[in-house]
Amino acid sequence: MSDPQASSLPRKSPHSRRNAIVVVAAIALVGLATWWFFGRNSGDAQGQGQPGAAGSRGGQRSGGAAGGGRGGRGRPSATVGTAKVEKTDVPLSIGAIGTVQPTVTATVRSQVSGVLKAIYFKEGQLVSKGQALAQVDSGPTTQAVAQAQGTLARDSAQLAVARMDLKRYQTLLAQDSIARQQVDTQAALVKQLEGTVQADKAASGTAQINLGYTTLRAPVSGRVGLRQADIGNYVSPGDANGVAIVTVESPIDVEFSLPQAQIGQVREASRNGTLPAVALDQSGKNELAQGSFLTLNNVIDATTGTLKAKARFENHDGALFPSQFVNIRLQVGTADQAIVVPVSAVRYGPNGSFVFTLQPDQTAKLVNVKVGATVGDKVVIASGLNGGETVITEGADRIDDGSKVTLADTSGASAAQGARGNGQHRRGGAQGNAQGGGQGQATKSP
Repeated sequence: MSDPQASSLPRKSPHSRRNAIVVVAAIALVGLATWWFFGRNSGDAQGQGQPGAAGSRGGQRSGGAAGGGRGGRGRPSATVGTAKVEKTDVPLSIGAIGTVQPTVTATVRSQVSGVLKAIYFKEGQLVSKGQALAQVDSGPTTQAVAQAQGTLARDSAQLAVARMDLKRYQTLLAQDSIARQQVDTQAALVKQLEGTVQADKAASGTAQINLGYTTLRAPVSGRVGLRQADIGNYVSPGDANGVAIVTVESPIDVEFSLPQAQIGQVREASRNGTLPAVALDQSGKNELAQGSFLTLNNVIDATTGTLKAKARFENHDGALFPSQFVNIRLQVGTADQAIVVPVSAVRYGPNGSFVFTLQPDQTAKLVNVKVGATVGDKVVIASGLNGGETVITEGADRIDDGSKVTLADTSGASAAQGARGNGQHRRGGAQGNAQGGGQGQATKSP
């Protein structure tokens, strides 16, 4: 007879027993893997023997000491470049940006209207003053000259007849054979014809001048540019471009602007003699020409607070070209025994300009300075340095006031010393391991 209580209990699923077996097997596998991994490593360490561990620790201490000697404590020192502070005579100069301008720019235009018949120049060639450059049709002006000369001859003949009549009338008047009124009328006619002849002479001269204008000539000696008109074009005095443009390139001027604060310095220097001027290219590194200061303008530009000035250059080699942008440097004096440092040594911060000086203990010291004029790759130090110090020129962006530094020329020795420390570290560690291993084997042997 079945137990009613047993029938009321819930029946176990056949899958629950299988799941329990899988969980137990998984736990066993994890435990076995953990034992295999950690137990094997500990076994290998113990296999080397307990005395060997002491040897290994000794090797590690010796190697660690060597490694610490190579790296040092804190941030490693920066490698820097240095330069000596010098005392030398420095030319004081003023820099400006200028534009090259020819001393003369002449546009060759026709003074008479007509058709361009011939061109005698080549574009870009050097021409002399008075040299024929082009020819305008001279037919109309030649006829105008002939007409003016004919009118002059006719009126001159009439004047001659009037003068002879006046002479006869004056003889008859002396004999009281003619009225004075007739003599006075003849004298007025002579004066009228004299004026007509004078006007005819002027007209004839004008016609001759116009005939000469049909040949276009160079007004100055210089270089002719590209032609602005071709053969067959109708030219006139009203043409804006003309036929060609001639520029004088030797000598040549450079026009630039100076701040009004520097005007007094330039004027004072120019009173003492010729003020040297140097023209540099746009980069400011290559010298193009040498010349002298010429003059200042007479009015300051109120909008910019600057004054225009000019410098003149001989420009025999043609290094300066019209409308070229150049840098101008005026030498306004010389600073005797000025303190100079490389431009790369000067740095700028919230408190102004400063440099880093190298101290005897191989540390950097920040020194505030006041800079003056810049000459090439050198800058004048007005105050802050006495001369003879060593300033840091390279690597200053990686250091602070009081930072430890390493000179660039000793970087090779420092690297070799670090390599030796690293080798000692490796040799110490290997030696300790070898001693520990030997002692461990001796412990295991019967």
